[in-house]
Amino acid sequence: MSSAGYLATPWPGEDGGPERLQAVRASACPGLRDGEKLGFTSRRTWLSTMTLLGAPGEVYLLTHSALRARLGLPTSARVERIDPLSLKPLARSPRLRGGPMWPGGMALHRNGDLYVVYGRHLHRLDRACQPRGLLQLPVNEPYNSFVILDNGLIVAKNLSETTPARLSVIDAETLRLVGADLPCPEPSIARLSASGNTVYVVGVRSIFRYQWDEVAHRLVQDEGWRFDYIGSSGQSYGWDVVLDGKNAWFMDNGKHRYFVKMIGNGVSRTPNRLIRVSLSDAGDHQTLEVCGAAGGSITNPPLIDPARRIVVGYDSANRHLQAWRFNPDARALTPLWHKSAFGCASHLLLYPDSGELVVNDYRRGGEEVVLLDIESGAETGRVRVGGFNQGVVFPSPGWGRDLYWCSMDRLARVFVQ
Repeated sequence: MSSAGYLATPWPGEDGGPERLQAVRASACPGLRDGEKLGFTSRRTWLSTMTLLGAPGEVYLLTHSALRARLGLPTSARVERIDPLSLKPLARSPRLRGGPMWPGGMALHRNGDLYVVYGRHLHRLDRACQPRGLLQLPVNEPYNSFVILDNGLIVAKNLSETTPARLSVIDAETLRLVGADLPCPEPSIARLSASGNTVYVVGVRSIFRYQWDEVAHRLVQDEGWRFDYIGSSGQSYGWDVVLDGKNAWFMDNGKHRYFVKMIGNGVSRTPNRLIRVSLSDAGDHQTLEVCGAAGGSITNPPLIDPARRIVVGYDSANRHLQAWRFNPDARALTPLWHKSAFGCASHLLLYPDSGELVVNDYRRGGEEVVLLDIESGAETGRVRVGGFNQGVVFPSPGWGRDLYWCSMDRLARVFVQ
């Protein structure tokens, strides 16, 4: 995992780092034993997006507003440092200027400060959640979070479905743009991913990448690496891409009608697909239907366990969760286990040491957090955390045998009891 631009903590940014492996580092796993079960504590929130871990005991929560967006007015975000057990705020930022509404992003930079991209603004905060700087980003559209490169630079992208997206490179210390915006060859909905100083963009029909040129002091598109994953198909755009060091993995049919839940809210009539592209040769690629059901859709990335050579994909609109084993060159995928009538839609969480996979299951009108064994798919723990919305955002590990689960209307701490 390459994350030299981030603070060295078990969870410094969304999905654990810019490669989006969603894998927990240096933290205790739940490790449920006989006689133990999952419990939870929760609090209502205004649109919680993610939690991060700072120094031991530090937990940060990002939330944002939404009602003003329905009136065409700017929205705002807020960061809290919360009690790791009770979830009560210990410190709180002022309302952070945003703009057009979309769940933003937050990360701990290696310089020790918090950075938030929300709406069309980038904020720098200290660890007491107090502002240290602000940058208005160039386009009056929501920016879909950001990545920090190994060289410490921040790269952000506006969310665009109809006009070419633009990449902005920002100096983390001065909060100044590093050169002019770089236009992408097409629109892009998905969040950025990065490995080292290379940025990956999933556009609305192709995936492509940019490499930081130290001499030219700018991002340069890798003209030799691009894959048109839509082609002549009837698929809609892809979401966030996972980088496992050898391949890029993502899913398509990302267009949907989510409001409360993903279930039944796909738009394209086709099944959604898992897509693999070799990082060394974009001509080495494959697509595979997740379950084959019509109207498939997702809003998030798959999960890859490189050590066990397992990939987990899902169809949120049709409630399917599927795992495959892949061979060493990843060109052959063999079905490993499959769960139907399973309401998985959120970003996932993997404890590599124990093989515990954390997923959500939205059923009976509420959210449940479930522990699965990634090898067998066997369920080892489940707890109903409540909530009206099906979670589609970012969980994180806790500091012990616990984790934090965000959904649009609440934050929950799930723990072993």
